[in-house]
Formats: sequence, C-alpha cells, structure tokens
Amino acid sequence: MYLQGEEPVGIVDSNIESIQSTRQITLGYSQLGSESDWRRANTASVIESAKEAGITLLFENAEQSQEKQFEAIRSFIQQKVDVIAISPVVQSGWEPILLEVKQAGIPVIISDRSVNVSDSSLYVTFIGSDFYDEGRKAGKYLLDKMKDKPGPIGIVELQGTIDSSPTVDRKNGFREIIASRSDLKILKSRPANFTLEEGKRVMESFLEEQNNDIDVLFSHNDDMALGAIEAIEQVGLRPGIDIVIISVDGTRKSFEMMVEGKINAVVECNPLLGMNLMQAVKEIMGGKNLPKRIVLPESIYTQAVAEREVNNRKY
Repeated sequence: MYLQGEEPVGIVDSNIESIQSTRQITLGYSQLGSESDWRRANTASVIESAKEAGITLLFENAEQSQEKQFEAIRSFIQQKVDVIAISPVVQSGWEPILLEVKQAGIPVIISDRSVNVSDSSLYVTFIGSDFYDEGRKAGKYLLDKMKDKPGPIGIVELQGTIDSSPTVDRKNGFREIIASRSDLKILKSRPANFTLEEGKRVMESFLEEQNNDIDVLFSHNDDMALGAIEAIEQVGLRPGIDIVIISVDGTRKSFEMMVEGKINAVVECNPLLGMNLMQAVKEIMGGKNLPKRIVLPESIYTQAVAEREVNNRKY
C-alpha cells in the first residue's frame, strides 16, 4: 500500500548490490529496544541486510529510552557516519536532536515508527507500515465478525507504548471504523508497552473489573495478545470463543494461536525492513531522491487461512 502521489517502493531483492557506491558506507542505527518478537525480528533483518549490502553498521539498542537514543545519535554524529537511521521510541520530542544531525550534514531515515516534527526536511524518508490503516483493518474485521451479533458488545484494548506512533495510530484507526456502530463499546483501554508480561497483567485487571462484559480484545501487538490469552485461560474462559481476539503483527506464534482457535484475526505489520533500509541508504549516498514516505504492502489474516500460512512466517 502506498500513499497517494508517491511512487511504490516494494520489497527489494538480492540485487541490492547493483546500487553502486564509490566507498564504504557507514550507517548509524538507533533501535528503540527489544520488547517483542517483532522487534527482535526487525533488528535481525537490519543487521543481516547491512552485511549483505556491504554497509558498515553501528548499532545501538536504546532499551525503550528516548534519552539513550539521543545519546546514540550524538555518538553517531561524533563518529561522522554517512547516514543515521532511527526507530523512535515515541513520536514527540525529536526536533532538537534532528536539527543537530541536520547541522552536521548527515541525512536521516526514520524506520518503522514515525516522528512528529514541524520541519519535514529534518529527515529524508520514513520507511515502515501504515499504523492507522492497521487499526482500520482491525475495526473492519470486527464489524464483519459481529454483523449478526446484537449489542452491546464490550471491547477492551491493550495499547502499546504511550505516545508511540503505532499506539496512537492503531487506536485512532480502530475507533474511526467502529464508530459506525454505536453499540460497540470500548470498556477499558490501557498501555501494556508491547510486552507479553504487561499484556497478561493488564488483561488480568480488565477481567477483574469487567469479566462478564468483555466480548472482544483488540491488542496492538501479538506479544500482548499472547499474555492476554494466558490471563483469559486462567479465569476459565476460552480465548477466541468467549472473547474474540484481534491482534497486530503476524508473528509465527500468533499464527499458531490462530490455528488453535485462540486468536481470531491478525493484522500484518512487517518487521523485515532491513533490505528496504539498506536500499534507501545506498540511494541517498548515490544522490537519488526518495519519496517522503515508503509504506510496505500488508494484509490481514484470519483463522480460515492460518494453518496454510503458519509455515510461511519468517519471524
């Protein structure tokens, strides 16, 4: 899926070496953390793709700290890297540090999560998913799933990290769609920071407070959904039956849960951005212009196709 007016930039193939560079390129990459299977797959994709592309990678894991990301970026500036790529923990607070990078004359790529800045010239391009559309897909699935079920229908929501772009956009996209049916009620919505452990803990609190009223769980990622499944089963309820579960990511574990009937639908969010990132780095160094936003094509999967697709998951 590509935004209107932009040229599609698809998944690149192994021919990336054909993009020539006159010298060794050094990329400084600030990863936000390792909070989930999705994030670990994303990191592996970046590291492996840098090796394949012949790019020197300076990698820093911020462990969910924006301040650590700032420290890493300043280190990259001091080391005079050619390009800086950032997967931001949150979307706000980036203008001052990005201005420092711009003044140093280093191009910036925003990867996976977006940033809110008033000056879009502070970065070259964003490469990642359309989180708002992911929320819309989840909402459309729910409307179809519940089309013959009378309301009220109670929904609980496991949000990701507060102020991160996937949390904000998935929440808003989901609400835009379900607003068309007034008897779909969001009972509780709380952050669980994209982790299995917090997903379980927050779902336990939902069940204590709203046990008999919960019909649907919308989880902003698979790890939180897996934790929620544990909490649901602990109270003797059947995930996927007593509580419809919709998640986002598309990890192998989520597909296995769909095969078992414990997750009803998963909206895909592709973590394998490494080759796209390396292509963008080489094109920037080659003086080419890139679209401001490169959005990868993604789908939604249900129990009907889970068994056929589970072995195709690469993460």
